Amino acid sequence: MRSFPFTADVYLSLFEAYNSTIWPAQVVAYGLGILALFLTLRPLPAGGRLAFAVLSAFWLWNGIVYHLMYFFQINFAALGFAALFALQGVLFATMAIGGRRSFRFQPDVLGWSGALFCLFALVAYPLLGWIAGHGWPRAAAFGVAPAPTVIFTFGMLLMLGGRVSLYLAVIPLLWSLAAGSAAVFLLRIPEDWSLLLGGLAAFSLLIWKRRRQSMS
Repeated sequence: MRSFPFTADVYLSLFEAYNSTIWPAQVVAYGLGILALFLTLRPLPAGGRLAFAVLSAFWLWNGIVYHLMYFFQINFAALGFAALFALQGVLFATMAIGGRRSFRFQPDVLGWSGALFCLFALVAYPLLGWIAGHGWPRAAAFGVAPAPTVIFTFGMLLMLGGRVSLYLAVIPLLWSLAAGSAAVFLLRIPEDWSLLLGGLAAFSLLIWKRRRQSMS
């Protein structure tokens, strides 16, 4: 009896159908991701709102379109995932409406780590998938698929100014642990080692930043 509801081939075939159907949403997602990253380098008066709005759009899209309309076809647990991703999208939307926080790259450990996470999600993650033998259109594309979106989100949170809001990173961490473990150990998708390990590393850095802020 199978202990997992689908195989790696079924999972990758779902991405193939998904990517073909939603094209060119992937191009739009890349444009929005680059814009959000640019705003950390060249802060604007409304830059924080725009960046949070981009993150909100990514998470709502993944919750409603990817999980609910596609992933649910092969995994009933996607209904719960959709709810969590939508909740994260609402949290980011609330931050965008509030407009009190901004993202800014600082040339320190957190800033460089955040920038590397974002660049990894945009460039290295799809490249690793191609090397592993399941490139386009079977790839998990940035902004419209959970794994690179979560990695990018961690990168942005590492560059968020002000006091660390760990609650914004809880759902991304849970997805990193659950989906990363399943993808690596059950489906044998090697690029998702970055999701699993990256989630742990980024959350640890956020805790470290919060403790440092508490001591100052």
